[in-house]
Amino acid sequence: MIARHISETIQAVVALYPILSVTGPRQSGKTTLLRQIFPQYAYVNFEEPNVRRFFEEDPYGFLKRYDRFVIFDEAQRVPELFSYLQVKTDADRLMGQYILSGSQNFLLLEKISQSLAGRVSLFKLLPLSHWELAAHSPGLRPADAAEAILKGGYPALYDRPIPLSGFFQSYLETYVERDVRSLVNIKDLGTFQNFLRLCAGRAGQLLNVHSLCTDAGISAPTARNWLSILEASYVLFLLPPFFENFNKRVVKSPKLYFYDTGLLCHLLGLSSPEQVLLYYQRGVLFENMAIVELLKNRWNTGRAAPFFFWQDSNRVEVDLLELEGNETHLYEMKYSQTPTSDFFKGLYSFRNAAPPERRGGKNTAIYAGEERQPRSGATIESWRDLPEL
Repeated sequence: MIARHISETIQAVVALYPILSVTGPRQSGKTTLLRQIFPQYAYVNFEEPNVRRFFEEDPYGFLKRYDRFVIFDEAQRVPELFSYLQVKTDADRLMGQYILSGSQNFLLLEKISQSLAGRVSLFKLLPLSHWELAAHSPGLRPADAAEAILKGGYPALYDRPIPLSGFFQSYLETYVERDVRSLVNIKDLGTFQNFLRLCAGRAGQLLNVHSLCTDAGISAPTARNWLSILEASYVLFLLPPFFENFNKRVVKSPKLYFYDTGLLCHLLGLSSPEQVLLYYQRGVLFENMAIVELLKNRWNTGRAAPFFFWQDSNRVEVDLLELEGNETHLYEMKYSQTPTSDFFKGLYSFRNAAPPERRGGKNTAIYAGEERQPRSGATIESWRDLPEL
């Protein structure tokens, strides 16, 4: 099994909270990880109808049987569980008593915020990072950026020789059947699948809900609802704009990205590294990959990820902006193996326009080459070295 970077972070806090929660996309490795870290814990999967029925019919008897040191998988299937756990953990005062796992983040977090505030430590597990692949075996790491973008990070793809198209098609069918239908009444699944592909075509772009719902043939409320579902189940996310105290007019709409570029490529119909290289928006794919890798590295070490982008009215932009204390770190992503001065245009424009308190921090350009190149006022980093950033 490939060791997960988040393992040490989870183990460091299990003795500090009565409940731990690990959410993330389907098949990102949550169950495998937790059962490896906590082999002494009992394991209960609420996907099983008999297990759900036992809890629903006799919740006190259920918790008497599963009294302590239990992993509850797919816990969002029984949202009533959280209220019972609040009472029980308050009475028992036992750290690390329960671990909750689930792939539908919004239901889980909604109930946690209502019932378990202050009693739970939250973690998010995304698919494998480049750092994890390299640490396990240098041979697992993709040969180049195009291969990394195409394959993504789902663990099953690195465990056995599964064809990419077959894996992602099955993943989508499973996701739509098991997750989407359980959350919202969608009469025409084909319309939802088309909506998902339209979102893929807008990756890295400013979100325009009106255009999206017009192309999908759905209402704006439906489009926003479906976007929320896709966000909650870790398919895509919206990167907010940064516009704090700027004199220049700046964009205030979020950008849309996918948590896994392998799934994104599948939705775009890309099936080989050569097709990735020839894709007319390959820069967006590279940008998406780099942002998600930085996000994984933050979450895996238990850090917050206050990420934004910045764009002014002249369309000068910074791909990623990270707030860290008084520092404002800027990142530009370029799918090129030849660094040029254009890499830094957006970074310098932000520094000149920003208020004084936002001018400190590092400037980094991430590119598809292999060498690190310190420059005056900025550093060019290889896509392979993102864990160090």
